Amino acid sequence: MNNGARPQTLGLLAGLFLSVGLMLSAVMFTRTWLKIAESQTISVTGSARKNVRSDLVVWHGGFSTEANTLLSAQRALKDDLAKVEELLRVNDVTNYLVSTISIQELHAVEKGQNEFAHQKTIGFRLSQSVEVRCPDPERIARLDRDSVTFVERGVLFTTVAPQYIYTKAGETKVEMLAEATSDARARAEQIAVQGGRVIDRLRSARMGVFQVTPMYDIRTSWDGMNDTSSLEKTITAVVTANFSLK
Repeated sequence: MNNGARPQTLGLLAGLFLSVGLMLSAVMFTRTWLKIAESQTISVTGSARKNVRSDLVVWHGGFSTEANTLLSAQRALKDDLAKVEELLRVNDVTNYLVSTISIQELHAVEKGQNEFAHQKTIGFRLSQSVEVRCPDPERIARLDRDSVTFVERGVLFTTVAPQYIYTKAGETKVEMLAEATSDARARAEQIAVQGGRVIDRLRSARMGVFQVTPMYDIRTSWDGMNDTSSLEKTITAVVTANFSLK
């Protein structure tokens, strides 16, 4: 084959492949059209998303002390609690809970005159925790920063990351189910019109799991997610709806 014939051959092959592709697309479209035209129902999945801001922050802190006697440990823990409550007052926190005191004996192993080892109580460790519930994230952030100063004041204080909760999730989910169903109907109408059909009525609807995720996070879970780590969240609702056609 000469060099002049080669471009012509390539052009013919390209044209052939394009024709085959268009033919297959037409066949697939026709089959879809026929299925819609012949079917009496159509099932479509719809979704709805809403960005929300947490309206409740839960913050936990704990403190403990050790002493040789139980009475000394109780006095030291009482002083630490007073310092913790002072910090809460300074930050205008009034809604908090203080746990009961947890008592742990401290032991050491020693040998007696008969060379048998036994445990001896050498002191006590007492601990308490505090839980704060507040609708103001900035106030909790300030409280968390200020708690670092406890170390300088001789208080062994530890905290965990705050939990951010959206308390209106229940009401929001009801609204979003309606929005997801409307989205499913809009999708069904777009599909049905391709087959020359019209959506008649909703026959059934099945609710999927709700996903409460950090905003802009694309992770999902089969059994649903309920994020408490982020202030800004996205709630996603999914509904699978079945419509009759006419």
